[in-house]
Amino acid sequence: MDLSFLYKNPFKVFSFSKKSRRKPATEQKGSMTSSQSQTMQPRPCRPGMFRSKSLSRGMTLGVVHEHPRIGSDGESEEVSGTSDEREEYTSPVKLRQKHRRYSEQDISKRLSLPPDLRLPENFLARQSVSPTLDGPLTRRLRRASLSEIGFGRIESYTKLDKLGEGTYATVFKGKSRLTETLVALKEIRLEHEEGAPCTAIREVSLLRELKHNNIVTLHDIIHTDKSLTLVFEYLDKDLKQYMDDCGNIMNLHNVRIFLFQLLRGLAYCHKRRILHRDLKPQNLLINERGELKLADFGLARAKSIPTKTYSNEVVTLWYRPPDVLLGSTEYSTQIDMWGVGCIFYEMGCGSPLFPGSTVEDELHLIFKVLGTPTEESWPGISQVEDFASNHFPHYEPKPLINHAPRFDQAALDLLGKFLEYNVKKRILASEAMKHSYFNSFGPNAQKLPDTVSIFSLPGVKLEKDPGMRTSSLATSGSRRRQSMLF
Repeated sequence: MDLSFLYKNPFKVFSFSKKSRRKPATEQKGSMTSSQSQTMQPRPCRPGMFRSKSLSRGMTLGVVHEHPRIGSDGESEEVSGTSDEREEYTSPVKLRQKHRRYSEQDISKRLSLPPDLRLPENFLARQSVSPTLDGPLTRRLRRASLSEIGFGRIESYTKLDKLGEGTYATVFKGKSRLTETLVALKEIRLEHEEGAPCTAIREVSLLRELKHNNIVTLHDIIHTDKSLTLVFEYLDKDLKQYMDDCGNIMNLHNVRIFLFQLLRGLAYCHKRRILHRDLKPQNLLINERGELKLADFGLARAKSIPTKTYSNEVVTLWYRPPDVLLGSTEYSTQIDMWGVGCIFYEMGCGSPLFPGSTVEDELHLIFKVLGTPTEESWPGISQVEDFASNHFPHYEPKPLINHAPRFDQAALDLLGKFLEYNVKKRILASEAMKHSYFNSFGPNAQKLPDTVSIFSLPGVKLEKDPGMRTSSLATSGSRRRQSMLF
């Protein structure tokens, strides 16, 4: 066979007509259909590479065999090889792109909607015909979808009862027409010159990022020319009301459950370097199940790195740590832990631990219980100007059991770690959760996912408080809640 013509033009593309074939296509084993034979053409060879296996031994030339064997994938077996030896084949047939049909559950999950939300029928109908949620979900697309569902509109909520009124805001008990559940509507009045209060802006910016079972949920934000309305989940009462309803004598088992939930919420915040800075019983909300949630983040701050100087006019006086009372403006997450200790004592003993009327009175009450601080108990205290100038009398520390006779040894040990003068030694929320005081909850209490309740653990439930009134839950919602007001 004379192949000299190949060396004149080795890259020439050959095509074969039906006449040049020795046998009809129907007689070939594994032959092509007529449409395949028309569309398939031999490919040009790359320089220096020859593929035909039908030629004599020792010769590898770039001619496609006259009678190629066609495999099950429609390609010639003679030219099929590794990906490096052949060009990628692209099918000329283009499939029509189909839109994915989203179910109501798919949409709720994609938009992170409440599980009890009922999507409007017109929104579902539109998504089935012309879906807008295909592709990446941008912030703009999500905002538009939420608005179409009904979020951000005041008409989606019905006001029921007025719960209270503060300097900047009025709180209403309401009902969501989207979920048919009760909500708390915090209506903040906007001044044309001043705009929204900084506390409202701070609260919104922080709560939008916090998703935890022990932190109050911000459902919606409604902005109009005259007001800014924050829509929160509705909870029956705050911790102060709970203690009042049980005659300030709580079951110590319930004290342990509430304290652990408070620490869970704080540990979640502190891990994200967020300081609450206003812990008190009025800012801890409780629902019928007994779930405790941190509320009122109006004074909260996201702690930056390195440490910045903050205001010392934070935290209600009774729950303010001594370092802040003495003018310290450099503090970290430990500012919240002193308040946890004061709340812990108040739940177990039925009265505030340090109910001072002024800053100086508050310091005197603290020193009478814990002793006047020294360089040994509080390194650097002698250099604090406000402490040296006041000439506080010397008080000896008294055993905490004298003030908290209901507490066992584990509870007293944990209380002492909360009420530590030395900020560096004051226990952290994440460490306090591992204290032996909570051993009765079992090891799984430390492994709960953020959005899962402690009441999901076997055997964990509230017990009856000695002085709890039967109708307390039914009547508590109509009383004023300072926790939701500015």
